[in-house]
Amino acid sequence: MSFEVWAPAAGTVTLLLDGSRHPMQRAADGWWSAPAGLDGTDFGFLIDDDETPLPDPRSRRQPESVHGLSCTFDPAAFDWTDDAWTGRQLAGGVIYELHLGTFTPGGTLDSAVERLDHLVSIGVDFVELLPVNGFNGTRNWGYDGVLWYAVAEVYGGPAAYQRFVDACHARGLGVIQDVVYNHLGPSGNYLPRFGPYLREEGANTWGDSVNLDSPEVRRYLIDNALMWLRDYHVDGLRLDAVHALVDESPTHILKELAVETSALSAFLGRPLSLIAESDLNDPLLIRPREAHGYGLDAQWSDDFHHAVHVALTGEITGYYADFEHLDSLAKVLTRGFFHDGTYSSFRERAHGSPIDTENMPTWRLVVANQNHDQIGNRATGDRLSASLDYGQLAIAAVLTLAGPFTPMLFMGEEWGASTPWQFFTSHSEPELGTATAEGRIREFERMGWDPAIVPDPQDPQTFERSKLDWAESEDGDHARLLAVYRRLAELRRTVPDLTDPRFDRTSVEFEDSATGRWFVLHRGSTSIVVNLADFPVALPFGGSVLLASHDTIGASAGGVVLPGHSAAILAR
Repeated sequence: MSFEVWAPAAGTVTLLLDGSRHPMQRAADGWWSAPAGLDGTDFGFLIDDDETPLPDPRSRRQPESVHGLSCTFDPAAFDWTDDAWTGRQLAGGVIYELHLGTFTPGGTLDSAVERLDHLVSIGVDFVELLPVNGFNGTRNWGYDGVLWYAVAEVYGGPAAYQRFVDACHARGLGVIQDVVYNHLGPSGNYLPRFGPYLREEGANTWGDSVNLDSPEVRRYLIDNALMWLRDYHVDGLRLDAVHALVDESPTHILKELAVETSALSAFLGRPLSLIAESDLNDPLLIRPREAHGYGLDAQWSDDFHHAVHVALTGEITGYYADFEHLDSLAKVLTRGFFHDGTYSSFRERAHGSPIDTENMPTWRLVVANQNHDQIGNRATGDRLSASLDYGQLAIAAVLTLAGPFTPMLFMGEEWGASTPWQFFTSHSEPELGTATAEGRIREFERMGWDPAIVPDPQDPQTFERSKLDWAESEDGDHARLLAVYRRLAELRRTVPDLTDPRFDRTSVEFEDSATGRWFVLHRGSTSIVVNLADFPVALPFGGSVLLASHDTIGASAGGVVLPGHSAAILAR
């Protein structure tokens, strides 16, 4: 067993292994190595004269906490059963985003396995896990991670992660792991003690930026990405807030990562997908490298969320203001972005770039009517179900799952979960808890939300309130909505129009007035018809009914009558 660490900032480094000390030797490149042939499990590094051991920056296990000793872990020891798994392409797929701590009462990887058959029943193709890497405390969204290579013990640790992926593959489900490479959390980040992992220049909302000027730091990032794909058999990565990656290198880190991922995909013989969360509305990220892009597979499109959210709720504060009218939804569905060089009133400047809809497939945009950000970053973490009725939730489902893009669901939306999903932390340092709570309140100022109703992130009940109540999925309108999601899953498997990735196969018609608020999305010979008003409307779109949110919906050659807040899918 070998023990190495990159620590160019250290004058001396000593390996503490199962209580014994072993001086390490420094190489010219800043790497330190311990004597060969050592064997042990619990270890840390003593830097200079500090008697407190620090965890390994590449630690695979942290049994106690991110402040404690690291523990050796052999990823090759797991007995995989997914030899027949050949992967799944992102095109045509459905993603399901979940947070392990609140997805099930147990809040672990093993307990999540018990709900995988449910995901199969609603047509899910990929399970996307919010970050699982090592973070301080016992409850967190995951974006405060400080040890990128470790799987948090509160979820079961790295062996449980392998069991989870293996169980997903056995059911035909791919796994996408959310990873955070744009910042480190505020507690337990010892990387600066080892070397120049961070830099103050280009600091972002969450603190100092990652130092992408350093070849070793770039390697640290890329090796981590390859670890998930190789050692844990993950099928894709969701890259958090890539607009916060400051990189002025000739080859951007995202392009470099895409190249290495493609090489690993060729070796493994299965698709590996990279999905960016980006606030830039820039198709450069998803343009193929052959066309001088970065070559990522897909990126999130918040414009879709905003357009659907405003169409259903009428909320037009903050960044929702530009999406007040239905023409914003029409543009998103036919052009991909709403802000594609247009003026953004929230940003007070022009924003975005146009998509080449003649050559770019629609599936490269991942869309959602709800996700962890758009729910959890509201003042009370309220879902759409807190303010919308069954019919409106069905409309959201139909527009998302029958639309032209790659749909992503957020856990519980399929039955209109009544539980909120709030922002929660468990910082052991009181000052961090206070600073986090105050920072959240400041963020809400531009959205016009009442700071008095913001729950305390440090209160354990904020976390407990956010756990799904699975029992409610079997009752009333919850069960009724769940049936709509399952029918949509069937249609995506049987109606080619619903997974057709060509922009030119999509067109829209709509009315946005006091006498009618309806919207029709044509996809080939299939029409998605929704009535956003609370009163009935008769529309001249006919055909056979493939899906109806209400039993009273019927269509003929002459048209269809939709009750208030309803949706239908018609085969013309």
